Amino acid sequence: MTKTNLARTLREPAELVAADLAPATALPALERVAARYAVAITPALVELIDKSDPDDPIARQFVPTAAELEMQPGESADPIGDHPHSPVSGIVHRYPDRVLFKLVHVCAVYCRFCFRREMVGPGRENSLSDSAYRAAIDYIRAHSEIWEVILTGGDPLMLSPRRLSEIMADLAGIDHVRIIRLHTRVPVADPARISDDMVAALKVEGATTWVALHANHARELAGPARAACARLVDAGIPMVSQSVLLRGVNDNITALSDLMRAFVECRIKPYYLHHGDLAPGTAHLRTTLAQGQELMRQLRGRVSGLCQPDYVIDIPGGAGKSPVGPNYVLAEQNTAADARDAAPETRYRIVDYCGDVHLYPPET
Repeated sequence: MTKTNLARTLREPAELVAADLAPATALPALERVAARYAVAITPALVELIDKSDPDDPIARQFVPTAAELEMQPGESADPIGDHPHSPVSGIVHRYPDRVLFKLVHVCAVYCRFCFRREMVGPGRENSLSDSAYRAAIDYIRAHSEIWEVILTGGDPLMLSPRRLSEIMADLAGIDHVRIIRLHTRVPVADPARISDDMVAALKVEGATTWVALHANHARELAGPARAACARLVDAGIPMVSQSVLLRGVNDNITALSDLMRAFVECRIKPYYLHHGDLAPGTAHLRTTLAQGQELMRQLRGRVSGLCQPDYVIDIPGGAGKSPVGPNYVLAEQNTAADARDAAPETRYRIVDYCGDVHLYPPET
């Protein structure tokens, strides 16, 4: 996308009304939402929205609504507990062998369910200062257990190729950092930003680069997005996906199957399907865990094993991610019929994707 096109990103509620993405009657409420949470919808995403569909799954992700003003018990400005695990500015060290490195606090587009919605967008601190950046690099260098650095934010691909190249070189120059992973929505939100210069910036000697693409509906992976992903993969950069289970977007088996197949068609391995975090004003987009587990059970029986993500929840407070998919195995004791028989063994009841139960080992 050219700089001119970026300038046409919709950022104000009045622009959403003028573009027929919201009714004029909603303008006062939308202005209250925009006063608290960032709004931005790029031209690439506007083109994907079906304005004739009041329940369009693309619009539902990016067009603000008055429901965001409704807070629910348990919702938090820091729902996954970044702050307690931030030893220096920009670093979250929750797991032993990896850290999050939050370089910027701006995105090409702002998701209405974002778990960092209180921390990102115009008016916030847009990027780390030079001194904070050096302190973060020094922290990574001082902790030899850090094998992987995950660039996040905001969206790290909002940085220029020149700046990204410098950051990648700094990280790859640390002997124990072997993996650099970037979490991004840019290939979907601003596909032309994945230029030859950007791809070259992500390739670095001394570490392996991975890119995790965030998309939630198959229509996001339209032609330009697929071409952007192909530029990364063709350059030897492996890609994985992350998605959020969202009510009215991908909470039915057809939409979820189509999304995972679209990832695989783009040579992107489905990685995480996140349960919606308890971010403020997002209850209207969250499903229940039971709904997510049932969808995962249906997905297992419906599509290829290549298309299976891990369904995970980020435990509120900072305890990290936990898989919460359906349990297919239940243990029961198999009592020996005769005292002379071998000691009792554990027999398992295994539930298949249709819900039928099978014994393992089978009864003889």
